[in-house]
Amino acid sequence: MEGTEVPVGPYKADIIARAVSSDVKVIIENQLEKTDHDHLGKTLTYASGLDAHIAIWIAKEFSEEHRRALDFLNENAAPDLRCFGIEVQLYRIDDSRPAPLFNVVSSPNDYTSAVKTEQEELTETKSLYLSFWTRFREHCSREGTFLSLRKPWPRNWFSIAIGRSKFSVRLSASAAKRRLACEMYLRGVNAEKYFNLLLPQKEAIERETGPLEWLELPDGQDCRIVRYRPDVDIHDQSNWENAHHWMREEAERFHRTFATRINALPTLDGATEGNGVPQGPEPYEAEDI
Repeated sequence: MEGTEVPVGPYKADIIARAVSSDVKVIIENQLEKTDHDHLGKTLTYASGLDAHIAIWIAKEFSEEHRRALDFLNENAAPDLRCFGIEVQLYRIDDSRPAPLFNVVSSPNDYTSAVKTEQEELTETKSLYLSFWTRFREHCSREGTFLSLRKPWPRNWFSIAIGRSKFSVRLSASAAKRRLACEMYLRGVNAEKYFNLLLPQKEAIERETGPLEWLELPDGQDCRIVRYRPDVDIHDQSNWENAHHWMREEAERFHRTFATRINALPTLDGATEGNGVPQGPEPYEAEDI
């Protein structure tokens, strides 16, 4: 941390820090109530006035309009500015001291992967995936959804935040295997331990989702809890609307089923979850599932 109440013209930025990995300046704006236009303006003013490349806005509750505003900035201002919207809640177990829980409601895309992707020439398959996910977002916008949807990229998977780093709802469309998938994706050194903490809830979870495949993947580090839909050829665009409808409904069902359970899991020894801010791109290729 570099300072608090740092002057920016006639205003004062709450917290100024630097990202350890990249040494870029970070501004953090705190709001102990529902988001408003005033604090959105302050966040952007401080970011521009201090030449910050990461802006973190923490509030008790985000309105849908302000979440979408941050999503818009992440889609159009990256990589020069990356914005995080984080809701904070306090939890207490019995007579313990209250502890904060940070839920990410808006975050940038996996920008390291994105920069690399933009430098590559799009193959025919990558162009297919980019069109597929772009149309998926359009479908969700038209039909309406509570999911926080990021900018699509030319890859065969689409990640949806669930409020805790190392966990996400993942959608995939395999052109090679002609199938769709929706899964709860657990990554990192503690993925197997978290998987085993969820396993006793399998019966209750599947009462909400239907039967799932629980893939511990002992030869790898990550774990997946997945539902497949076979026999879907995404090369045929006449299948897309039906595929997008299935994906939206499954992703919403997975989010409703897993979000509370995931956020109730304890922080394990050696975990580096921080405050829920994404820890960088996820090493995942959905064609493998």
